[in-house]
Amino acid sequence: MTKMIKYITLFLLLTATLTGKSQQVNKTIIDPELGTEVMIGYCNKTGLEKGPIGAEFSSEFEAYNPQKKYIEKLTAPIDAVEFTVVLGTWCSDSREQVPRFYKILDQTGYNPKRVKVIGVDSNKSAILVDIRDLNIQRVPTFIVYKNGIEVGRIIETPEKKLERDLWNIISETL
Repeated sequence: MTKMIKYITLFLLLTATLTGKSQQVNKTIIDPELGTEVMIGYCNKTGLEKGPIGAEFSSEFEAYNPQKKYIEKLTAPIDAVEFTVVLGTWCSDSREQVPRFYKILDQTGYNPKRVKVIGVDSNKSAILVDIRDLNIQRVPTFIVYKNGIEVGRIIETPEKKLERDLWNIISETL
């Protein structure tokens, strides 16, 4: 019986440790392929502003001016969707497009805490988060969901401008 209690205790400790690690936000590692610090797993805007791309994030966010007509079009319907963003803090397209995305959210009044952001290493692995079902080939990838169903995505760079491409996806759901 004592042996059984030890196994149960060990199992509970291991489970608690793994659960705690999977809940970390804004974790950074040194990417073995690149030799630089990257964000990995779940991230948020605060972490992006202060992490390895903080200065660049703030600069791009401030400099970007979304087209007002698309901001106006997006403001009402954007609250009906959710977003998952998979990015690489090592990736120039991510460093450019993700701050722009947050600027669009800011101007439409969308709560950035509703966005699921996942950082990946140069092998497109989030390590602490299983993203295989997201089929990520390039970053950043902005996935738009309505009622839990994917309705569109923007991969790497927008076709036109980010706010226009978001409008094109969201307007299809109206």
